[in-house]
Amino acid sequence: MGSIFSTIFGTGLRVINLDSENFERQMKSDKNAVLMDVRTDIENAQVRIPNSILIDISSPEFMDRIMELDKSKSYYIYCRSGNRSYHAARQMMQLGFESVYNLEPGIIGWHGEIESDYKS
Repeated sequence: MGSIFSTIFGTGLRVINLDSENFERQMKSDKNAVLMDVRTDIENAQVRIPNSILIDISSPEFMDRIMELDKSKSYYIYCRSGNRSYHAARQMMQLGFESVYNLEPGIIGWHGEIESDYKS
């Protein structure tokens, strides 16, 4: 029964959206956590969550870089507002990644630690 809906509406994969508090709490307690920023180099240099890897979703190499990642890890993804990271998470899930989490408000709604390449 569900297969006809899967055929019409896609795989049925659902991205898990988390707010800042739950995103940080779950990521810190996850031994397999990988924090990933899908924004541009410039955005990442301005402000980022420490220890995140940068894979720009708008880069032509995005899919190649994603395919190199370990699918057994848990990926905690963010962008500026949660839109690009949501789409990156969907793409990853379609490729067989099972543990993918989106910072729903993006870094603009992040309440945890941040860092920057620029001095204030």
